[in-house]
Amino acid sequence: MSTPHNSARPGDFAKTVLMPGDPLRAKFIAETFLMDPKLVNNVRGVQGYTGTYKGTPVSVMASGMGMPSIGIYSHELFHVYDVDNIIRIGSAGAISPKLKLRDVVAGQAACTNSSYPAQFGLRGSFAPIADFTLLETAVAVARRMGVSMPVGNLFSSDTFYDATQPSTDWGKMGVLAVEMEAAALYCNAAEAGKRALALCTISDSLITGEELPPEERQNTFTQMMEIALEVAVEMAKK
Repeated sequence: MSTPHNSARPGDFAKTVLMPGDPLRAKFIAETFLMDPKLVNNVRGVQGYTGTYKGTPVSVMASGMGMPSIGIYSHELFHVYDVDNIIRIGSAGAISPKLKLRDVVAGQAACTNSSYPAQFGLRGSFAPIADFTLLETAVAVARRMGVSMPVGNLFSSDTFYDATQPSTDWGKMGVLAVEMEAAALYCNAAEAGKRALALCTISDSLITGEELPPEERQNTFTQMMEIALEVAVEMAKK
């Protein structure tokens, strides 16, 4: 069955879905890395493709920006399309002085200023974390590729333009980078009993003020993409 946001049919999505925020990045990944990619969804221009990578079925679909958006798409992929693994592959802003532009980081957990976890009615503060199997696999893949990939906390912010609290404050607690989706994805995976991981490429630094132009964010984050694709291959063997 389709949903109001996804016209794909049952079976159109692979068990592992890569989720960039940008629909054009989804298109780039499909056309660059997948064999025989098929467009399975284009509702609202949120492109979803399924093809194969090294003989393994893999899908890639955009999540849009922010936790409400990835919350909708990841919920439907987990619950309606029986997807087992979602790997967010997005951009993030460094709030750690240890990071530089184009570094790839893995989100072991995601702090947040969002009320997204409140919907689950828990008597306390839920700690959104990545699936360990996906994380362990990604670390092994990155090491095999010779990529130094820091692992740690992300900060999932509900706001891009924040008038009150600088995101850099979170860096004082060892948080590596700020982005806008991981916490909601991790919550949805936990609720569904599925797996999720956020891999992010540093596109700008809130410490130094450096930033990459939009076109580079769309087309040049290939290390992160290749790590995620290799993880999909490894997960198919488990």
